[in-house]
Amino acid sequence: MAHPYFLTVAYAGAGFHGWQIQTSLRSGQGELWKALRAFDPEAPMPQGTGRTDAGVHARAQGVLIHAKREWEPYRLLTALNAHLPGDLRVMAVQAAPEGFFPRQHAVAKRYVYRLGLGPAADPLQAPYRWHVHQAQSLDLAAMAEAVPPLLGTHDFSAFRCAECAARTPVRTLHAIRIVPGEGGAELIFEGSSFLMHQVRIMAGTLVEVGRGKREPGSLAQVLQSGDRRRAGLTAPPQGLCLEKVWYEARWGLGDPSPWGERA
Repeated sequence: MAHPYFLTVAYAGAGFHGWQIQTSLRSGQGELWKALRAFDPEAPMPQGTGRTDAGVHARAQGVLIHAKREWEPYRLLTALNAHLPGDLRVMAVQAAPEGFFPRQHAVAKRYVYRLGLGPAADPLQAPYRWHVHQAQSLDLAAMAEAVPPLLGTHDFSAFRCAECAARTPVRTLHAIRIVPGEGGAELIFEGSSFLMHQVRIMAGTLVEVGRGKREPGSLAQVLQSGDRRRAGLTAPPQGLCLEKVWYEARWGLGDPSPWGERA
């Protein structure tokens, strides 16, 4: 009998070619499976909530594993971390209900894109930020003004990369907040789910607004065009982090989504 457990996993993305397991490249899923099989050789592959890009970080990747025997959650956490590299850690463990599957039962996600805005890149923050080099300050107010057309349910073809294999480009974006902080700013994106590179393309496009290269009112036309060439650059991966995932409330895993659940 297999025993299901839900893990909250964090990793620094620089050393990984994304979450999803690769044939020869290092991945978060691959490292976690290797650690699990060190003491549970027949354990099936761990299943994550989302496929983060190469170089993207995660603070709350939700992962389902099945263990051969029953574990006290903290002992399973320490056993896994004893076999994991320092740039990937299991932060929490709890028993998972039968029938739960993280990818299918996630209803919303929060990604945070971090910008460095000082006169020079802070070496202590550089691995986790995109430092925007420019003589004048980024216009955060103009960026906030540009946000409203992106909110709601839309075809986001203009904000996905050519390699995206999603069956539909329609996604629901609940909120975008721009929060200034010491030496930088956070762009907080909350939505039902995201297309490949969607958050990074939206972040790059908003930065172009902040630099004065685009008008704040121009994003509605970009969205309606469905043309990736009309949107901005793809922001580099090191600024992006998967910060939180909400799951269907019936599973009892974390807080319920503030936007309700899918119909």
